Amino acid sequence: MYENNNIVKKEFKIKGMHCASCVTVIEKSLKKNKGVIEAIANLANENTVVVYEPNLIDEKKIINTIERMGYKVIKDNAQKDEIKEIKSKLIISLIFTIPVFILSMLIKPDAFPYQPYIIFILATFVQFFIGFEFYKNTFYSLRDFSANMDTLVALGTSSAYFYSIYLLFWQHSHHLYFETSSVLITVVILGRYLEKKSMKKTNDAIKKLITFLPKKAIILKDNQEIEISFEDIKLGDIVVVKPGEKIPVDGIITEGNSFVDESVIKGESIPVEKKQGDRVISGSINQNGYFKFKAEKVGKDTVLQRIIKLINEVQSIKPPIQKLVDTVSAYFVPSVILIALLTFIIRFYFLQNTLSTSLMSAVSILVIACPCALGLATPVAIMAGTGIAARNGILFKNPEVLEILSKIKNIIFDKTGTITYGKPEVIDIISLSSEFSLKEIIKISASLESGSEHPLAKAIINKNKEDIYNIDSFKSYPGYGVEGMVNGKKYFLGNIKFIKDKNINFLESKLTGYYYKGLTTILLTDENRVIGIITLGDKIRDDSKDAIDLLKKEKINIYLATGDNKEAAEIIAKETGIKNIYADILPDEKVNIVNELKKGGLTAFAGDGINDAPAIAAADVGFVMASGTDIAIEIGDIILMKNSLMDIYKTIKLSKKILIKIKQNLFWAFFYNIIGMPVAALGLLNPMVAGTAMALSSVSVVLNALLLNKESKKLTNSI
Repeated sequence: MYENNNIVKKEFKIKGMHCASCVTVIEKSLKKNKGVIEAIANLANENTVVVYEPNLIDEKKIINTIERMGYKVIKDNAQKDEIKEIKSKLIISLIFTIPVFILSMLIKPDAFPYQPYIIFILATFVQFFIGFEFYKNTFYSLRDFSANMDTLVALGTSSAYFYSIYLLFWQHSHHLYFETSSVLITVVILGRYLEKKSMKKTNDAIKKLITFLPKKAIILKDNQEIEISFEDIKLGDIVVVKPGEKIPVDGIITEGNSFVDESVIKGESIPVEKKQGDRVISGSINQNGYFKFKAEKVGKDTVLQRIIKLINEVQSIKPPIQKLVDTVSAYFVPSVILIALLTFIIRFYFLQNTLSTSLMSAVSILVIACPCALGLATPVAIMAGTGIAARNGILFKNPEVLEILSKIKNIIFDKTGTITYGKPEVIDIISLSSEFSLKEIIKISASLESGSEHPLAKAIINKNKEDIYNIDSFKSYPGYGVEGMVNGKKYFLGNIKFIKDKNINFLESKLTGYYYKGLTTILLTDENRVIGIITLGDKIRDDSKDAIDLLKKEKINIYLATGDNKEAAEIIAKETGIKNIYADILPDEKVNIVNELKKGGLTAFAGDGINDAPAIAAADVGFVMASGTDIAIEIGDIILMKNSLMDIYKTIKLSKKILIKIKQNLFWAFFYNIIGMPVAALGLLNPMVAGTAMALSSVSVVLNALLLNKESKKLTNSI
């Protein structure tokens, strides 16, 4: 995204983010620094992506800015340690809080000597040892004239704690509220522990991908097998892969064959046959064969590493709906503090409630309003959804298109390589002589083409399952055909013009049907007559028609835009059920079509080649086949690893489900606050109950997002 050498984009993993206000505080603090172009904090990912100019600000100052706000910059592998730390703190807090609760709520006051003082000592430990992080983070936030969830917890628990001290030491009362402050702190810690545990599941997509990188690999050096770290593989190295081993980098098979499980990359569970000349992808698993391959992409350039990087990046980008939430949360905490203060004043001074009743109502408001769920609502749904998509071979490069996808009105498809496979295949073989079987015709043809790299020649070679003949007196006529001797007999293989030039007669009427179908016709002849016809064409992908039918049911208008002639376009359109055709057009004309259709509604473009790149960029959403060119992949918004149009339908359906989850999460996040605060203000909500409700709101938002896994399986199974 940022290609300028003077601009750096870096991710910082952060410990201590708890709510939407934390996100706002971190972003605002970083953006105040000269040289910081953009700062995007993500609560669910617990990271901040910073775009900055290194000549104006360095990494050390960025880290200092984050840590000055009370947060901690950590390494990627520190999440487990943080969960353990919270768990330990929770256990200690429970050990001290349970006696406080029992002594305060279940045993009569003065049941034994020094009872209130024992409660005071236990509660003090919880308040200032377990709750120290709330005070620390509040201090850092207020120092920067901001406030977050920790501010609300610190204010709420401190109010209950210090009011209890006043009652104990100055009023000598036995009706104290130490259990309120201790239970609140324990409940908040419990909520954070459950959040971390639940959120950890949303990161499984990336964690699972990383496990598919082998630690070791075998390369050939001076004809000797040497074991090295997969990170030390260099371009051009010959890598040896044995049965059951993971493929460490991307490359081309030079020797051997096998079936390879590519499910981690493409989401396709059926192993794929691989032979000499085929491409293999890092992270795939060799099933049963033995082969060698030449390393073509290593390190961060491999498909798997790019996918991991892409998922990390996409989960750090904010869709418009999240930007709205961030704006609301910036004013939310100060507003809650003001409402709590007004509640206390109204109840104590105007309604003549007791000090304890007024204070507890204010404390309940502070606690119930903690905006944890608000901050998690959008990012956890995006993390869960994009993780599911990645496991199914669909890579989002830009989550901002999620909202657009649910409202798409038009989809324009390129033909070659998108609706079709993009490479010629043998469609039909005809024998015109009883002396030659179909097998013999393709065997002779493949033998004649065995030395050619032309796409049509490769299609004929791939069709042959037999051993080839030795060819003598071979001659090639580029653009026309080839000739050679097979078992002492001369044969010619080529197009109609080539055969005519050899003065071999044939009936052109036999080929008319193939012209109308837009197929390429190759003739095999001896020196006197045509003995066989081979027709080749670019086949339609197996699921193209089904995908287009499903997209039509979603009330999406389908268009075909191709540089091919009108006849070829009409054949494809008829077979797939597309009525709107643009044929024989140039790349800039595809852009004009996109711009024209955009006037009538949101428009997507699906393509794979360099000629599609301008249209992909111009569209509201760009789908790109993974088999496409690098430039198209760089420009597109969504990459389809399985090169399947069915995945476009799945993506649109999944995006709608993700958006529904975000809206459901935001509803519940606001629901807890909108309902809870008035109830608390009326004195109908105990602070401990408020704390429990606040914790449950965060956990429910995360669990609701995780339900996407179940719903996505239903979608996949129904197709």
